[in-house]
Amino acid sequence: MNMEEITPEFIRRLKAEQMDQLSAYRKELYSKPELRQLFFELTMRCNLECFHCGSSCSSRLDDGLPLEKYKEILDEVKDNFDISRLLLSITGGEPLLRPDFFELMEYAHRQGFRWGMTSNGTLITPEVARRLHETGMRTISISVDGLEQTHDAQRKRPGSWKAAMRGIQNLIDEGGFHAIQVTTVMNHQSMSELEELYELFCGMDIDSWRVIGLEPIGRALEVPERMLTPQDQRRLFDFIREKREAEMPVTYGCSHFLGLDYEREVRQWYFLCNAGVYVASIMANGDVGACLDIERSGKTVQGNIYEKSFTEIWKNRFEDFRRPLSLKNEECRDCEYEKWCAGGSHHSWDYEKNEQRICMKGILF
Repeated sequence: MNMEEITPEFIRRLKAEQMDQLSAYRKELYSKPELRQLFFELTMRCNLECFHCGSSCSSRLDDGLPLEKYKEILDEVKDNFDISRLLLSITGGEPLLRPDFFELMEYAHRQGFRWGMTSNGTLITPEVARRLHETGMRTISISVDGLEQTHDAQRKRPGSWKAAMRGIQNLIDEGGFHAIQVTTVMNHQSMSELEELYELFCGMDIDSWRVIGLEPIGRALEVPERMLTPQDQRRLFDFIREKREAEMPVTYGCSHFLGLDYEREVRQWYFLCNAGVYVASIMANGDVGACLDIERSGKTVQGNIYEKSFTEIWKNRFEDFRRPLSLKNEECRDCEYEKWCAGGSHHSWDYEKNEQRICMKGILF
């Protein structure tokens, strides 16, 4: 095939065929889930108080499970799952606030777990960066949600931007990590800084920039005026598509079916919500759920590790995550894109109304 034959319409047909194959694969995946990523929410405590925090963390909240309980869970997971295919993802709150953080991660490293972390970066001194390296951390994502004034205002802590940037530089100086990523949650007010943020991060030796839109979960529910408008969404996706394979890779997060024009254009994969299929989480209170970005309620929590083992919960629960969300909603079920979208992302699903809070149909396609 010569280049003249590769028209936009040809690419759309090719994408449609590939998404048909993915749709068939999704059905197989629902019947044979495989744990690939396990989140440990080590604490709900945080030294910042971001207005959009999906977990509603703050300095007033407590740490998570006792150290020995986490070790017990790690032993159980190692005995019952293929940890060579598993990434242990550490998050919070701010994980580094736990006094026993490095003791736990040293144990995980000795047990053979590959692990990464999400952090606000403010506590990463050169010594902390060295210890993260020594305890086997492979990947880290640091949250930077705007230029200095915007970031500090959103964090409700002056100086947090400079502290995060120092933390990133300390990680870069230490070296030896598989990937150092910056993640930015864009909102309506911060969209004006998109280009400047790109130039800023291009000037740093980070591996990638992950951009996501503000989602209606946690404290973000209190600020609907900060949600991205349809115009913001289109501008954001056009920007990422333009920059995705530039000198510093830019990618969109995992959420939402984006339509034929944007699927595989702003991230490397087609949309597939892995919550409860590839991904599980153990929350700070011992509750077990899917992705931590999903609202926490009796409809999403699958059990508690003080009542049943994690393995038993993974194997015998998660039924609602292993079938299409579209089955719960007539509008989704009858949509022409249902076979590719399957109702969209769990983390933007309204479990009370059984409807999708964020649907890109009518915005992007």
